[in-house]
Amino acid sequence: GEIHAIVGENGAGKSTLIGIAAGTIPPDYAVVRMVGKEVKRPNAKKLRKVGMAVTFQHPELAEDLTVMENMQLAAPNLKGPEGRAEAKRLLSEVASEQHAMSLTTRVRDLTLAQHHVIELARALATKPQALLLDEPTAGINPTLINGLLDRLHRANTEFGITLFVIEHNMRVVMNLADNIYCLAHGELLAHGTPDEIQNDQRVIDAYLGAH
Repeated sequence: GEIHAIVGENGAGKSTLIGIAAGTIPPDYAVVRMVGKEVKRPNAKKLRKVGMAVTFQHPELAEDLTVMENMQLAAPNLKGPEGRAEAKRLLSEVASEQHAMSLTTRVRDLTLAQHHVIELARALATKPQALLLDEPTAGINPTLINGLLDRLHRANTEFGITLFVIEHNMRVVMNLADNIYCLAHGELLAHGTPDEIQNDQRVIDAYLGAH
């Protein structure tokens, strides 16, 4: 039920962690446990079964398909009139007024910010217990980031979803996370509250000093 942030310099291991969790990178020997369950060779279907969803830095959407069709690709449960109503509700929950969109619009005609909205909405449509987000603010206009933070907070408080956010924007991290994990060279360097991490000399030397 909390919001966790994962930070670290390029090469720290954040993308590898995402890849292993999403099943795009097979671990050499690691055991992957999600929501208390061991998952061998993770993939989208297995993630849904254990209550985990993943969104990517570059939303993996089918550009020639409509918003609704993209929602159904990730959440096959969105069928018929009830499914359309649920998709519409989720999009309205996570989209700001300026990012509102029709279910029949083709994704190629939408902005990058709207792509991120679709990614988040379709992840929520799978009814996850936990959501792993890879740099959700990447490519987002800085003036729109506060709206994204509000949507993530809402996903946490209203849907009760645990969030794991991999993020370079330290303003976002400090304003969003309950706990922060700092990676360095593939290992966990430190973890703690935002205040603890900001004052941890190991983190300052390895990461925060560069920001």
